[in-house]
Amino acid sequence: MANSAKTNTPPTGVGLLGLGVVGSAVANAISQRHRSVDPAVSLNVVAAVVRDASRKRDVTIDSSAISTNLETVIANPEVGIVVELMGGVDPAFGYITSALKAGQHVVTANKEVMAKHGSELLATAAENNVCLYYEASVAGGIPIIGPLMNDLTANKIQSVRGIINGTTNFILTKMAHEGADFNDVLAEAQALGYAESDPTADVDGFDALYKISVLARLAFHTEVPVDVIHREGIREVHAKDFRYASELGYTIKLLAVAQANADSGLLARVHPALIPLDVPMASVNGVLNAVEVEGDLVGPLWFQGPGAGPNPTASAVMGDVLRIAKGATNDGGSSSVPESFAIASMSDHECQYYIRLTASDRPGVLASVARVLGDADISINSVLQKDTDTENGHADLVIMTHPALENNMQSAVRSIKELDTVLQLDSLLRVETYGDRS
Repeated sequence: MANSAKTNTPPTGVGLLGLGVVGSAVANAISQRHRSVDPAVSLNVVAAVVRDASRKRDVTIDSSAISTNLETVIANPEVGIVVELMGGVDPAFGYITSALKAGQHVVTANKEVMAKHGSELLATAAENNVCLYYEASVAGGIPIIGPLMNDLTANKIQSVRGIINGTTNFILTKMAHEGADFNDVLAEAQALGYAESDPTADVDGFDALYKISVLARLAFHTEVPVDVIHREGIREVHAKDFRYASELGYTIKLLAVAQANADSGLLARVHPALIPLDVPMASVNGVLNAVEVEGDLVGPLWFQGPGAGPNPTASAVMGDVLRIAKGATNDGGSSSVPESFAIASMSDHECQYYIRLTASDRPGVLASVARVLGDADISINSVLQKDTDTENGHADLVIMTHPALENNMQSAVRSIKELDTVLQLDSLLRVETYGDRS
């Protein structure tokens, strides 16, 4: 929710950087709704900076307030709060920095800039005695940053685990429920506006990567650079994997996880995973998001709701704007920062694995695969032989392992691919481990 800054006199003028779908929703919320939320607070949009001022927009602000000139916001003495909704790092990072140095409070929904430059921006805010709030940068309308920075500070956080990208959750839900292939569902998501024309940020896991970096820094009070977070997307998840996973008692979700271990350190990872059907996160479907935070005192807490969209995001933005306008102060929990965690390597991660391969339908195939796994210190938990193709002489072999080290599994995968009886290793998915699910 907030950073380590003290607010100045509650400002009334708001400057918007970006007036797209979310920016328009925020502008309309300021003009139409804020008085009903808190009649004591008076806000108005003084200026808005956009890339194309001539474009028609469905907003209830005067067109004369819209321009392409940054100075109409940064150098405007009437602007006390700058709301950045442009996205990306450039030019957003420079704009936010300029606003903070100009003594303006900033509210942003920009997960990428907070993941890559959050600490620097928070330090700039503190140096200039202003606030930088960013509740909307993760999980849209779900309040998660505020609780981490305030309500849960008495806890030693043990893990943060979430479904924090609505596009991929929509795609995986459709694949699970309808048996559709990835490319078909992606095309549908694009047609519905849930996925961009270039879906890379979502389906390849970058969006979730930025968000878990932000959450991990807050939860564990340590820097978690994006380049140390393991990342895999969902392009290699196939419809039949959902069918086989269901038979085994699981579904498949794109998870973003940060877990602390006293011995190995803090591990952050983004990847598709098998989730047991009897845990709440398995039922988070469509474009919904969910975040599970586990603390040593409170245990597991679940936050679920709309993780994107103009109105949910505007809800989080407006919450931050109103806090500033009412003169709230917040030190961001910085007064009790524990010793930083070492960053753990993904190669040391231990879990069960789901392996699906296309193999020759003949004796000895399983034995040869089991031998490779055994040589890598990996034991087999169960095996399914599915979809036997007698005409072509091959079948799907689905293997669930006992817990094994990532490094050992990757070594075994390389060897399995070299077996002449294995035509293709189709899927390798991790199985997410949950504690007491009663």
